[in-house]
Amino acid sequence: MDDQTCPKCKTTKYRNPAMVLMVNACGHALCESCVELLFAKGSGACPECKIPLRRNNFRVQLFEDSAVDKEVDIRKRILKEFNKRQEDFPTLREYNDYLEEVETIIFNLVFDVDTTNTNKIIDNYKRENKDITQRNKNRQSQEEMELEELLEAEKTQQQEKANLYVNAELEEKKQKHKAREKLIDELMFSDADAKSIVASHVQATAAIAKEQPKLAAASGGAAVVKSSKFSSGIQIGLRGTQNSFLPIPKQEELPLYSYTATVFDYNGPTPPAIETLGRLNYFANIRAANTAERAGGYTEALSCCRALQEAMGGLFYCPQSSHKNFSTAVTDLAGEVDDMETT
Repeated sequence: MDDQTCPKCKTTKYRNPAMVLMVNACGHALCESCVELLFAKGSGACPECKIPLRRNNFRVQLFEDSAVDKEVDIRKRILKEFNKRQEDFPTLREYNDYLEEVETIIFNLVFDVDTTNTNKIIDNYKRENKDITQRNKNRQSQEEMELEELLEAEKTQQQEKANLYVNAELEEKKQKHKAREKLIDELMFSDADAKSIVASHVQATAAIAKEQPKLAAASGGAAVVKSSKFSSGIQIGLRGTQNSFLPIPKQEELPLYSYTATVFDYNGPTPPAIETLGRLNYFANIRAANTAERAGGYTEALSCCRALQEAMGGLFYCPQSSHKNFSTAVTDLAGEVDDMETT
């Protein structure tokens, strides 16, 4: 991004590393100093496209191409209003058409294509779908709030686990310290054998080391069993019931897929199968596929079979199911010509 230049003062990022480029709704970038000078009164026109702009709508350019910042801003603004979900449509096809329409609107606004009619479409949509848009906004804010609560609860639980482990480690250190002091006292004041005293101390220390992980796991596991988790580790069901989540939308019941062989209708005779072309010597005058073509899955049989199908499809043919086949019709026609000549 060192070669970025402000179109107004011609300052580059290379000459002024502290330069900050800013963009507005039009997508044209200006450095922060030019924005302060040109929009000192709060509003003004873009030096490049002369569109009226406001000072408080400028934001720091995040991408190297300012057009990307423009698209991101437009996409956020449009998706706030066009926030329908799949459950708002009776079929998946209508939902996909809706998504395609939204992308068309965003494209028109980004590249300034028929902006007048596009803005009219947006205004009509706002009036006709005001209730649905507001409902989805409320639903989205509720889901975001629930997600924040879940994340906060997970963070609290992790902190509790960390505290439990810290407390367990401190308790283990205290017990080891007491055991060490007890060992020293016994070695100094007891009349028993020193080896037996040290052996009993080692056994007691090992018992403490085995007991502490069990206590930590039991105390830490008690908090985990209270609620289930997502696969990502986020807990659910912390609001008392799981009814706060939206029900799973019902899927449309469709018949199972069954394969049906393709039927080709030919006006001419049926061409030979692709498996038999090599045995019938159809490849005699066809260039063999090279190594690169075969690596891509192409064979000379494919082009030969297609050429035969197209050739047969363009012929007129009298099938044998009719009263006469083609050869019989030709023979009869020749006999009639002979009779006419004799007569």
